Amino acid sequence: MTWASWTTQGVYAGRGGVRTDGAPVLTGQLDVHTTWTEADGMAHVAVQHSGGAEWFTLTGSPVPCPSAEASRTLHDAVLRAVRAGNAATLPHPDASMGNA
Repeated sequence: MTWASWTTQGVYAGRGGVRTDGAPVLTGQLDVHTTWTEADGMAHVAVQHSGGAEWFTLTGSPVPCPSAEASRTLHDAVLRAVRAGNAATLPHPDASMGNA
């Protein structure tokens, strides 16, 4: 089975933070984690307060994702969205992968 995983630590969320499923809006310094598996063709994105113990699903995740390379592009788009804040959610997959 093919899979990919990307984690970026210490991302400062812009004003308004990010929306999650199962937690209030997260603000401050966050860790962002994206996992993709070929088996289900989905990218799963989670965030936590940096150094925290509990991960929360970013609102809009999981999302269909065709490849490991596309999951990296999606992860980069999520980082931009987190930095922008405004109660960020998972960017639309077509836009994050350059298909808009």
